[in-house]
Amino acid sequence: MAIDEAVLISRTQRSVQNTIRFYRWKPSAVSLGFSQQAEKEVEVDACKKSGIDLVRRPTGGGAVYHDSGGELTYSIIVDLSAVPSDLILSYSHLCGGIILACEELGLKAQLSFDETGRQCPNITIDGKKISGGAQTRRGNALLQHGTILLDSNLETMTKILKMGRPNPCMPLERLESKVTTLRLVLGKPVSFERMEDCMKMGFQQALNMTLCEKALTSTELRLASELQLSKYQTTDWNLRR
Repeated sequence: MAIDEAVLISRTQRSVQNTIRFYRWKPSAVSLGFSQQAEKEVEVDACKKSGIDLVRRPTGGGAVYHDSGGELTYSIIVDLSAVPSDLILSYSHLCGGIILACEELGLKAQLSFDETGRQCPNITIDGKKISGGAQTRRGNALLQHGTILLDSNLETMTKILKMGRPNPCMPLERLESKVTTLRLVLGKPVSFERMEDCMKMGFQQALNMTLCEKALTSTELRLASELQLSKYQTTDWNLRR
Protein backbone atom coordinates (compact mmCIF):
# COMPACT_ATOMS: atom_id res chain seq x y z
CA MET A 1 0.00 0.00 0.00
CA ALA A 2 2.89 2.33 0.73
CA ILE A 3 4.32 1.72 -2.73
CA ASP A 4 0.97 2.38 -4.40
CA GLU A 5 0.62 5.70 -2.59
CA ALA A 6 4.23 6.63 -3.32
CA VAL A 7 3.65 6.08 -7.04
CA LEU A 8 0.43 8.11 -6.82
CA ILE A 9 2.23 11.03 -5.15
CA SER A 10 4.98 10.85 -7.76
CA ARG A 11 2.39 10.88 -10.54
CA THR A 12 0.69 13.97 -9.11
CA GLN A 13 4.09 15.65 -9.22
CA ARG A 14 4.48 14.40 -12.82
CA SER A 15 7.86 12.91 -11.94
CA VAL A 16 6.84 9.46 -13.22
CA GLN A 17 4.74 8.16 -16.09
CA ASN A 18 1.39 6.40 -15.87
CA THR A 19 2.07 3.11 -14.10
CA ILE A 20 0.63 -0.38 -13.78
CA ARG A 21 1.87 -2.71 -11.04
CA PHE A 22 1.25 -6.41 -10.44
CA TYR A 23 1.99 -7.84 -7.02
CA ARG A 24 1.17 -10.50 -4.44
CA TRP A 25 0.86 -10.33 -0.65
CA LYS A 26 3.22 -12.26 1.63
CA PRO A 27 2.05 -13.22 4.13
CA SER A 28 -1.63 -13.29 3.20
CA ALA A 29 -3.46 -10.16 4.30
CA VAL A 30 -6.78 -8.40 4.67
CA SER A 31 -7.02 -4.87 3.31
CA LEU A 32 -9.73 -2.59 4.66
CA GLY A 33 -11.45 0.08 2.61
CA PHE A 34 -10.49 3.63 3.61
CA SER A 35 -13.64 4.34 5.63
CA GLN A 36 -14.27 0.91 7.15
CA GLN A 37 -14.19 -0.06 10.84
CA ALA A 38 -11.97 -3.08 11.33
CA GLU A 39 -14.05 -4.69 14.08
CA LYS A 40 -17.19 -4.56 11.91
CA GLU A 41 -15.56 -6.06 8.84
CA VAL A 42 -12.88 -8.49 9.99
CA GLU A 43 -12.34 -11.20 12.59
CA VAL A 44 -9.23 -9.46 13.89
CA ASP A 45 -8.31 -12.19 16.41
CA ALA A 46 -8.69 -14.88 13.73
CA CYS A 47 -6.30 -12.94 11.50
CA LYS A 48 -3.71 -12.72 14.28
CA LYS A 49 -3.96 -16.44 15.05
CA SER A 50 -3.57 -17.32 11.37
CA GLY A 51 -0.65 -14.94 10.75
CA ILE A 52 -2.73 -12.82 8.35
CA ASP A 53 -1.73 -9.17 8.10
CA LEU A 54 -4.26 -6.34 8.35
CA VAL A 55 -3.82 -3.01 6.56
CA ARG A 56 -6.04 -0.10 5.57
CA ARG A 57 -6.06 0.92 1.91
CA PRO A 58 -5.97 4.50 0.66
CA THR A 59 -8.93 3.56 -1.58
CA GLY A 60 -12.57 2.91 -0.73
CA GLY A 61 -14.57 -0.28 -1.15
CA GLY A 62 -14.93 -3.28 1.13
CA ALA A 63 -12.58 -5.55 3.02
CA VAL A 64 -10.58 -7.90 0.81
CA TYR A 65 -8.76 -11.13 1.64
CA HIS A 66 -5.47 -11.30 -0.29
CA ASP A 67 -4.39 -14.94 -0.44
CA SER A 68 -0.64 -15.12 -1.04
CA GLY A 69 -1.05 -18.43 -2.84
CA GLY A 70 -4.09 -17.66 -4.95
CA GLU A 71 -4.61 -13.98 -5.72
CA LEU A 72 -2.94 -11.44 -7.99
CA THR A 73 -3.30 -7.73 -7.24
CA TYR A 74 -2.95 -4.94 -9.76
CA SER A 75 -2.72 -1.17 -9.35
CA ILE A 76 -3.12 1.49 -12.03
CA ILE A 77 -1.88 5.02 -11.39
CA VAL A 78 -2.70 7.42 -14.21
CA ASP A 79 -3.26 11.08 -14.94
CA LEU A 80 -6.96 11.97 -14.74
CA SER A 81 -6.83 13.06 -18.37
CA ALA A 82 -6.34 9.40 -19.32
CA VAL A 83 -9.79 8.31 -18.09
CA PRO A 84 -13.37 9.58 -18.37
CA SER A 85 -14.28 12.11 -15.68
CA ASP A 86 -17.40 10.16 -14.67
CA LEU A 87 -16.59 7.67 -11.89
CA ILE A 88 -18.55 4.75 -13.32
CA LEU A 89 -17.18 5.31 -16.81
CA SER A 90 -13.63 5.50 -15.45
CA TYR A 91 -14.09 2.12 -13.75
CA SER A 92 -15.47 0.66 -16.97
CA HIS A 93 -12.51 2.04 -18.90
CA LEU A 94 -9.86 0.67 -16.54
CA CYS A 95 -11.56 -2.67 -15.82
CA GLY A 96 -11.69 -3.39 -19.54
CA GLY A 97 -8.18 -4.76 -19.23
CA ILE A 98 -9.28 -7.46 -16.80
CA ILE A 99 -12.25 -8.42 -18.95
CA LEU A 100 -9.96 -8.81 -21.96
CA ALA A 101 -7.51 -10.84 -19.85
CA CYS A 102 -10.33 -13.23 -18.96
CA GLU A 103 -11.28 -13.49 -22.62
CA GLU A 104 -7.69 -14.49 -23.39
CA LEU A 105 -8.29 -17.46 -21.07
CA GLY A 106 -11.50 -18.34 -22.91
CA LEU A 107 -13.83 -16.84 -20.28
CA LYS A 108 -16.67 -14.33 -20.68
CA ALA A 109 -16.48 -11.77 -17.89
CA GLN A 110 -18.85 -8.90 -17.14
CA LEU A 111 -18.55 -5.66 -15.17
CA SER A 112 -21.13 -4.86 -12.51
CA PHE A 113 -21.33 -2.71 -9.41
CA ASP A 114 -21.94 -3.89 -5.87
CA GLU A 115 -25.24 -3.63 -4.04
CA THR A 116 -24.02 -1.35 -1.24
CA GLY A 117 -24.00 1.88 -3.21
CA ARG A 118 -20.22 2.28 -2.87
CA GLN A 119 -19.94 2.30 -6.66
CA CYS A 120 -17.05 -0.14 -6.62
CA PRO A 121 -16.79 -2.53 -9.55
CA ASN A 122 -17.11 -6.29 -9.52
CA ILE A 123 -16.08 -8.46 -12.43
CA THR A 124 -18.14 -11.61 -12.61
CA ILE A 125 -18.10 -14.88 -14.51
CA ASP A 126 -21.41 -16.72 -14.68
CA GLY A 127 -22.76 -14.32 -12.08
CA LYS A 128 -20.00 -14.98 -9.53
CA LYS A 129 -17.42 -12.39 -8.48
CA ILE A 130 -13.84 -13.07 -9.52
CA SER A 131 -12.38 -9.56 -9.30
CA GLY A 132 -13.05 -6.32 -7.43
CA GLY A 133 -11.53 -2.88 -7.42
CA ALA A 134 -11.52 0.54 -5.76
CA GLN A 135 -10.24 4.04 -6.50
CA THR A 136 -8.90 7.18 -4.93
CA ARG A 137 -8.13 10.46 -6.63
CA ARG A 138 -5.53 13.00 -5.62
CA GLY A 139 -4.81 16.20 -7.48
CA ASN A 140 -4.43 15.39 -11.15
CA ALA A 141 -4.00 11.63 -10.70
CA LEU A 142 -6.01 8.51 -9.97
CA LEU A 143 -5.14 5.23 -8.26
CA GLN A 144 -7.23 2.15 -8.91
CA HIS A 145 -6.25 -1.20 -7.51
CA GLY A 146 -8.01 -4.52 -7.47
CA THR A 147 -7.66 -8.26 -7.41
CA ILE A 148 -8.10 -11.35 -9.55
CA LEU A 149 -8.80 -14.65 -7.79
CA LEU A 150 -6.74 -17.48 -9.25
CA ASP A 151 -7.12 -20.12 -6.54
CA SER A 152 -7.90 -18.24 -3.33
CA ASN A 153 -8.81 -20.25 -0.23
CA LEU A 154 -12.49 -19.44 0.08
CA GLU A 155 -12.82 -21.38 3.34
CA THR A 156 -10.28 -19.08 4.99
CA MET A 157 -12.15 -16.12 3.55
CA THR A 158 -15.35 -17.20 5.30
CA LYS A 159 -13.57 -17.33 8.65
CA ILE A 160 -11.89 -13.92 8.61
CA LEU A 161 -14.26 -11.62 6.68
CA LYS A 162 -17.58 -10.80 8.33
CA MET A 163 -19.14 -9.63 5.05
CA GLY A 164 -21.99 -7.91 6.83
CA ARG A 165 -22.99 -10.90 8.94
CA PRO A 166 -23.41 -10.97 12.73
CA ASN A 167 -22.24 -14.57 13.07
CA PRO A 168 -18.52 -15.38 13.10
CA CYS A 169 -18.56 -17.74 10.14
CA MET A 170 -20.35 -17.82 6.78
CA PRO A 171 -21.10 -21.27 5.33
CA LEU A 172 -18.63 -22.08 2.57
CA GLU A 173 -21.49 -23.10 0.27
CA ARG A 174 -23.01 -19.64 0.51
CA LEU A 175 -19.74 -17.91 -0.34
CA GLU A 176 -19.17 -20.26 -3.28
CA SER A 177 -22.56 -19.20 -4.66
CA LYS A 178 -21.29 -15.61 -4.85
CA VAL A 179 -17.52 -15.85 -5.41
CA THR A 180 -15.40 -18.01 -7.70
CA THR A 181 -11.79 -18.47 -8.82
CA LEU A 182 -10.12 -19.12 -12.15
CA ARG A 183 -9.29 -22.67 -11.08
CA LEU A 184 -12.94 -23.37 -10.34
CA VAL A 185 -14.31 -21.96 -13.60
CA LEU A 186 -11.58 -23.44 -15.80
CA GLY A 187 -11.22 -26.73 -13.97
CA LYS A 188 -7.45 -26.29 -13.92
CA PRO A 189 -4.91 -23.95 -12.29
CA VAL A 190 -3.66 -20.76 -13.92
CA SER A 191 -0.14 -19.67 -13.03
CA PHE A 192 0.60 -16.16 -11.80
CA GLU A 193 2.94 -15.68 -14.75
CA ARG A 194 0.22 -16.65 -17.23
CA MET A 195 -2.34 -14.36 -15.60
CA GLU A 196 0.09 -11.45 -15.50
CA ASP A 197 0.81 -11.89 -19.22
CA CYS A 198 -2.94 -11.93 -19.95
CA MET A 199 -3.48 -8.79 -17.90
CA LYS A 200 -0.60 -6.97 -19.58
CA MET A 201 -2.16 -7.78 -22.93
CA GLY A 202 -5.62 -6.78 -21.72
CA PHE A 203 -4.55 -3.42 -20.32
CA GLN A 204 -2.52 -2.57 -23.40
CA GLN A 205 -5.58 -3.19 -25.58
CA ALA A 206 -8.14 -1.57 -23.28
CA LEU A 207 -6.05 1.54 -22.62
CA ASN A 208 -4.46 1.72 -26.09
CA MET A 209 -0.92 1.88 -24.78
CA THR A 210 2.35 -0.01 -24.82
CA LEU A 211 3.80 -1.16 -21.49
CA CYS A 212 7.51 -1.09 -20.77
CA GLU A 213 9.02 -2.55 -17.61
CA LYS A 214 10.84 -0.16 -15.29
CA ALA A 215 12.05 -0.24 -11.70
CA LEU A 216 10.66 2.07 -9.05
CA THR A 217 12.53 5.36 -8.89
CA SER A 218 14.65 6.32 -5.91
CA THR A 219 12.03 8.94 -5.00
CA GLU A 220 9.23 6.36 -5.05
CA LEU A 221 11.27 3.99 -2.90
CA ARG A 222 12.04 6.76 -0.39
CA LEU A 223 8.40 7.85 -0.21
CA ALA A 224 7.24 4.25 0.18
CA SER A 225 9.66 3.67 3.06
CA GLU A 226 8.49 6.85 4.80
CA LEU A 227 4.80 5.97 4.32
CA GLN A 228 5.35 2.42 5.51
CA LEU A 229 6.84 3.58 8.80
CA SER A 230 4.64 6.61 9.44
CA LYS A 231 1.34 5.21 8.21
CA TYR A 232 0.83 1.69 6.94
CA GLN A 233 2.58 -0.12 9.79
CA THR A 234 0.79 1.88 12.49
CA THR A 235 -2.21 0.85 14.55
CA ASP A 236 -3.47 4.43 14.37
CA TRP A 237 -3.92 4.13 10.59
CA ASN A 238 -4.96 0.52 10.28
CA LEU A 239 -7.46 0.38 13.17
CA ARG A 240 -8.39 4.04 13.63
CA ARG A 241 -12.09 3.83 12.67
